[in-house]
Amino acid sequence: MSKDVITIVILLSVVIWFAVSREALKPSSEIKWRKMIVLLSAGSLSTLMITISLFQSLPF
Repeated sequence: MSKDVITIVILLSVVIWFAVSREALKPSSEIKWRKMIVLLSAGSLSTLMITISLFQSLPF
């Protein structure tokens, strides 16, 4: 992937994980679980994409 795409994915990942942390700070009766699951899935996928691209750029 190009550096521009990775930069965008990194920025989106930061925003997603920030939203996850804000949702997790709410009392459990106010947490919207569907939103939490979607955010966690998107955050995990973006983190996986970043990790794979970083490993691919390592010289062996």
